Amino acid sequence: MAIQFSDNMRGAAFMSISVAAFVVNDTTMKLVAEHLGIFQAIFLRGIFTSLLLAGLCLYKGHLAYRVPKGDRLLICLRLVGEIGGAIFYLTALFHMPIANATAILQALPLAVTLAGAIFLSETVGWRRYFAIAAGFIGVLMVVRPGSDGFNEFSIYAIIAVLFIVLRDLSTRRLSAAVPSLFVSLLTSIAVMIVGAILALTADWQPVTVEGVSLLAMASLFIIFGYLFSVMAMRVGDISFTSPFRYTILIWAIILGFFVFGDIPDTWTILGSLIIVGSGVYTFYRERHVFRKQNKSADVKPLERT
Repeated sequence: MAIQFSDNMRGAAFMSISVAAFVVNDTTMKLVAEHLGIFQAIFLRGIFTSLLLAGLCLYKGHLAYRVPKGDRLLICLRLVGEIGGAIFYLTALFHMPIANATAILQALPLAVTLAGAIFLSETVGWRRYFAIAAGFIGVLMVVRPGSDGFNEFSIYAIIAVLFIVLRDLSTRRLSAAVPSLFVSLLTSIAVMIVGAILALTADWQPVTVEGVSLLAMASLFIIFGYLFSVMAMRVGDISFTSPFRYTILIWAIILGFFVFGDIPDTWTILGSLIIVGSGVYTFYRERHVFRKQNKSADVKPLERT
């Protein structure tokens, strides 16, 4: 018997894969900071990413896709959100521990949920609000404003959250016919161009073999992040899929320990458990509702004889 998955469940899976790819990219980019400046790194990574995405678009026949007029403004808004989010977040990431920068970014699900309810008129039940609120409390326990890990670059991460909200809402409004690969390619090219322009304002660092290798690895993982983030925001309700961004904290803590030697304290572990718990509960709740709806649909009314 084939297992059926609702749109919300598929969106949650896409979101989880997306954030895992993004945190590996973040870890790699933080390592790149030892070799290159931020804008130089963004530009060079953009070259790798754009070439790989262009090849995939060519293979799928999406390279010459013409964007419908109704989607052009939305794509432009998405590009603005992606560019702003990349620049501000990477600036924060280069100057603070990856777990702290990642934790601040987890304010995004709450912001996206509220924006989705306000601008897209999506219905959000009290159980989902409660789960998201619990997850946000867990984020605060990890960040702990006023601690040593919360420095002035935390403001950059907060600004990045606002840009990413714009990106996600714009993605949500795109027509289903617009290929995700093509959207990802446009995003990569736009970020690359802005990175090249901003790189002119800083000193160009010598490009080493290790630096290029790290950038190539980052490019591969950010492609997965781009693709699955686009698919996640186009499947299911934002209010349901957004909480699964919280799983990125687990990856950030694990990679922070093994790559940078950062050992999470008790508050970080406890906050992370709360965050994961809120996501698991939300998933369970959706699964319960989905099964109940299917069961009701299978019940046929009695025929009159």
